[in-house]
Amino acid sequence: MTTPSVTMPATTSGPRLVDGRGELSDRVVEALRAGAAPVDTRRAVSEADPWGEDLHLALYLLYELHYRGFEAVGDEREWDPDLLRLRQAMEDRFLQALRRELAEAPRTVEEAFAPLLVEPVDLSGSLSHHLEKDGELWQLREYAALRSLYHRKEADPHVWVIPRLTGRAKAAMVAIEYDEFGAGRSENVHAQLFADLMVDLGLDPAYGHYLPQAPAPLLATVNLMSLFGLHRALRGALVGHFACVEVTSSPGSRRLAKAMRRCGAGPAAERFYAEHVEADAVHEQVVRHEVIGGLLADEPELEADIAFGCAATVLLEDRLGEHISAAWAAGGSALRAPLGPDGS
Repeated sequence: MTTPSVTMPATTSGPRLVDGRGELSDRVVEALRAGAAPVDTRRAVSEADPWGEDLHLALYLLYELHYRGFEAVGDEREWDPDLLRLRQAMEDRFLQALRRELAEAPRTVEEAFAPLLVEPVDLSGSLSHHLEKDGELWQLREYAALRSLYHRKEADPHVWVIPRLTGRAKAAMVAIEYDEFGAGRSENVHAQLFADLMVDLGLDPAYGHYLPQAPAPLLATVNLMSLFGLHRALRGALVGHFACVEVTSSPGSRRLAKAMRRCGAGPAAERFYAEHVEADAVHEQVVRHEVIGGLLADEPELEADIAFGCAATVLLEDRLGEHISAAWAAGGSALRAPLGPDGS
């Protein structure tokens, strides 16, 4: 008996598709617009720069099918086998590049996290330190536009790890995520708080609005958490990523709250980072002792994966910080195209 096919409705609420930036992303965009399989991309994947805009935009577009999708793209494309095969090939290239870069990185939790628990004496290379002391309002606006691709889906990819945990680790992860999602109040969901911040800064808070202006180093940071989140085999790496973010968030958020206040960005802009100072200081203890501790008690063989997730997060955040700092030092924009006065 033949099972009848079911045509799913196209997404109407998601962001619009953007133009590609090379052969791979062009093929992905064409396939999504046409509702067809991507044209053979094996050579393009094998030759793609694993850190470049073409691969990371293509990967971002395919990952986004698991979040809100895209306007006029059928919801069933989320599990399209042709798109999944292409995504896997690009993921392999990205992961191989990460593992090469981190071949000498720590393989224990203690070694991976110890440097993050002590704030450096010299903060001259810190982007948040620059914004706190010398940042201008236009730089805060650019920083928010860049970070919006992460913060407008804040905590979403980490939810995928919950069914893959048990006991202490699961209970603690749910407790932290409950806070991230506003503790039952929609206006306090962290993604909504960031939308409010964007409004204060004269930016468009629409989900995914600044994707066309996002450079490769930013796309890579968002793709990393989607990569870890969508693969059960990488659950340890996702916990390492989540823990790294929580451990490093509080000091940086304190500096950014001061930057927003100094530049007169507005109460919602300041509130987003002020909320993270106290909350993430508490989350840091819970994630280290209960989420990581509980996971290692259940699955000690995942320790190297947790350390890898932390090291990969630091690596990509450092690459992004260097990109932003270099662009600003040269008097240019860290975005692919500067923001207009109206936030476009």
